[in-house]
Amino acid sequence: MKARIFTSVILSAVLLLGLCAACKPAASKKMTIIAADDGWDSQKFHNAIAKLVIEHAYDGYELKFSTASATMNWESLKKGDVDIYIEQWIDTCPTYYDDIKSGDIIRVGVIVEDSKQGIYVPRYVIEGDKTRGIAPVAPDLKKVEDLVKYAKAFPDEENPNWGGFYGSIPGWMTDVVLYKKFQYLGLDKTYKYIRLGSEAALFMSLYSAYNLGKPWVGYCYEPTWIVGKLDLIKLEDVPFEQEAFLEGKTDFSAQELLNICSRQFPAKAPEILEFLKKYRTGSKILSEALAYLDETKATHDAAAVWFLKKHDDLLDQWLPPANAKKLRDYLSKQK
Repeated sequence: MKARIFTSVILSAVLLLGLCAACKPAASKKMTIIAADDGWDSQKFHNAIAKLVIEHAYDGYELKFSTASATMNWESLKKGDVDIYIEQWIDTCPTYYDDIKSGDIIRVGVIVEDSKQGIYVPRYVIEGDKTRGIAPVAPDLKKVEDLVKYAKAFPDEENPNWGGFYGSIPGWMTDVVLYKKFQYLGLDKTYKYIRLGSEAALFMSLYSAYNLGKPWVGYCYEPTWIVGKLDLIKLEDVPFEQEAFLEGKTDFSAQELLNICSRQFPAKAPEILEFLKKYRTGSKILSEALAYLDETKATHDAAAVWFLKKHDDLLDQWLPPANAKKLRDYLSKQK
């Protein structure tokens, strides 16, 4: 009898504990936001900044990344599997305007309004550099059309009788247009058009020439670490006009880099959407940050902390006062 009573008491206690556990509120879960990661440095850097803001200026969110090709991430954004797309170069996205029109994606705001691309030379090519003992080799070079006169100033490494002109990356739309410009200007008669296999190879050719004080001419764009690190000049060109541009007859457009979101995101995280609408940097400070990233070999996360501490005023532009203070408190504890 005593054994039965004891067993009943134990069972009742276990049942009561189970009921109490069931009554306890579940631990609050954070909402996961997915951002596209296509793999290039400036986008990774923006993603690192966004992660700091979303996770430490607000409560209840975590930012994760979809690491894939640009095409795959864009399709995932349209389906709603990716929430946000930071730093989209819309000129390289052929379906952008159709996707906006159909409502599959939403333009959130401009993250960089002054990106540039075109034909660049180191400043010492035109002005020289007395501190390095470099004399100018093309003192009257101002416009892309002037390059016709200066083939001998940019000797090709393999054939010094020809000039060497570094084109864009094979497979990029810019390479197709740039080669048309190369032919339109008549440069194909005295220059060799050099296609390197990657952005890294193109930038390394420029960086190597710059360190040696050698002349270099070719395609570049900003914001990039190479522009932040080196003193370059973009040659003047005929103002952009869409149809003539595709024939290689005008300058590239000064492209706006955008924040995009899925059609589902505004309802999912409206306060984060408000941050992304105000989130804006600039080509100059972004190029400087990417140069810092290259020089220090810091992680993108560590570089984002450095950037926000250096440009503390941006927090007041992006965030409500309470959220800006919350993020400052977190950053003050970071090395």
